[in-house]
Amino acid sequence: MTTGNDTAYAVRDNPEQQRFEMETSAGLAVAEYRRDGDTLIIFHTEVPPALRGQGMGDKLVRGVLEDVRRRNLKVVPRCWFVREFVGSHPEYRDLIA
Repeated sequence: MTTGNDTAYAVRDNPEQQRFEMETSAGLAVAEYRRDGDTLIIFHTEVPPALRGQGMGDKLVRGVLEDVRRRNLKVVPRCWFVREFVGSHPEYRDLIA
C-alpha cells in the first residue's frame, strides 16, 4: 500500500481483539468489528489524533477491505467513516452485505 512518498502501512487482523490494526508513527490505528459468520460488522474506526486528516483512515479502511476481499467475506459498515469510504470508492461496493 504505497502512494507517492508514503511508507507502506500494513493492516493486520487481530481476531482476539476483534479489530484490524495499522501501526503508524503516532500509535495504533484500529477498525473494530464483530464477526457474524462470513460477515464483519465494522462499528468503529480510530486514527491517532496527530494523524487525523492525513489519509490514514483511508489507508486503514482500504487495507481492511482488501483483506475482506481476499478472505471472501462481506462487510456491514456501521461506522460512518467506512460507509463514506465505500460510498466514494465504488470498487468496494460488492463487499457490502
